[in-house]
Amino acid sequence: MSKLPNKWLVVVSVLFGTFTVILNNSMLNPILPRFIEIFDSNAVAVGWILTIFMVSMGMTMPLTGYFGDRFGKKKVYLAGLAIFIGGSIMGFFSGSLGMVILSRAVQGMAGGLMMPIAMALIFNSFPRYERGLAVGVYGVAAMVAPAVGPTIGGFLIQYFDWPWLFAFNIPFGLTGLILSTKFLEPTETDPNKKFDLIGFIIVTSGIGAVLFALGRGRNIDSLFDTLNILLIIGGILALVLFVWYENRQDDPLLNLSVFKVPTYSVSIVVTSAASIGLFSGIFLLPLLIQNVYGLNEVMTGLLFLPAAAASGIFMSIGGRILDKKGPKYVVPPGLTIMAAATLGLSFLNLSTPYWLILLLNTIRGLGMGMGNMPATTSGMNAIPEHLVAQGSAMNNIIRQISSSLGIVFFSIYYEVRRAQVSAAPDMDMQAATLQTLNEAFFVSAIVLLIALPFSFILKGVQEDEEEGTEKEA
Repeated sequence: MSKLPNKWLVVVSVLFGTFTVILNNSMLNPILPRFIEIFDSNAVAVGWILTIFMVSMGMTMPLTGYFGDRFGKKKVYLAGLAIFIGGSIMGFFSGSLGMVILSRAVQGMAGGLMMPIAMALIFNSFPRYERGLAVGVYGVAAMVAPAVGPTIGGFLIQYFDWPWLFAFNIPFGLTGLILSTKFLEPTETDPNKKFDLIGFIIVTSGIGAVLFALGRGRNIDSLFDTLNILLIIGGILALVLFVWYENRQDDPLLNLSVFKVPTYSVSIVVTSAASIGLFSGIFLLPLLIQNVYGLNEVMTGLLFLPAAAASGIFMSIGGRILDKKGPKYVVPPGLTIMAAATLGLSFLNLSTPYWLILLLNTIRGLGMGMGNMPATTSGMNAIPEHLVAQGSAMNNIIRQISSSLGIVFFSIYYEVRRAQVSAAPDMDMQAATLQTLNEAFFVSAIVLLIALPFSFILKGVQEDEEEGTEKEA
């Protein structure tokens, strides 16, 4: 490994940590029904295992810009990874559902520190014209972990006791900690950096309220109950207040001036649409495979493996194209491919073979790889270097909210629309489920197509250099 250039050792180091965080979440997701039996509990209580992670992660992310500037990005990342390992150990020794939920809260806080800082560390190590490939390689972890997580989780829960779902993270986390300690370069610090306490209270209240409401609103009744409506309204008002407050601060917690950069703002729109497209598939495809075609969990897991491989390969290819040609040559084609394959999933029938669904999902993964990370990279390249950590934090926060919003929307759409369709004469539940899922995939494709025109606004390093040369002339 020492033969690798130092900048690539940075990618390998943070990749281990990121993989660990995402893998843990994806392993637990399909296992939640088993926790209801294990702890003799109910779906609402067990749902906190996922909800608390999402909320604590979203509430911690706004701190990463300040912590990175104040203490150094390497220290913050190492602290986050160490806390995540500690949360995993807590989970392993938990004896009650309450302790499991507390362990997940600790893991979420750690993930909130790690994810934005990981991207910032890569950007600090690579020049702008090489970041596309670097982020593409790093992004493999973000795609492979959700694909293999359910399979690994299913295997562990079948042959081992549930605490091993937490223990499985520890070797990966320790490896990442050792590599990061050795290979990550310390970054500059600002001991005089002031902490914007009021801004922190406002933004975490807003993000926490919205994510909590989305996390508990997985059906029509819970989404529109009084508490949820108050949480969403209160959260949105808090975020509006945060924008107003931060724009009047000399040293804000999050520097919102990055949104004045068109390429960065557009990249947020594109990656949010791609996240909704990705998580619509993660939610809808298992329902399709198991409830419509009657196949088991293993066949469901296998459906995601080729898509993850294609996404990983084309993240690297897309990143290389981004570095050489610019975002317009990779992001619009990626979104188009993903939208087309998603549209294909809206025309399935009861006789559609499994291999065709697998092929369409693989093509979706290919498009995701080309469209998502290159859009993120072009947006991050467009903002000033000293704002990279803050830009990465906001990117992750908005993506987290978009993903949650997408899952909530499609879960409620599935519940409500399936009930409507199945009420029609001569319509059995299998056919009603298929029709509902077809419509849901059609909506997902429309979201991607709406984002497509925006992707042509993205500018790359090449265009910025050309504009700079023209101004000098």
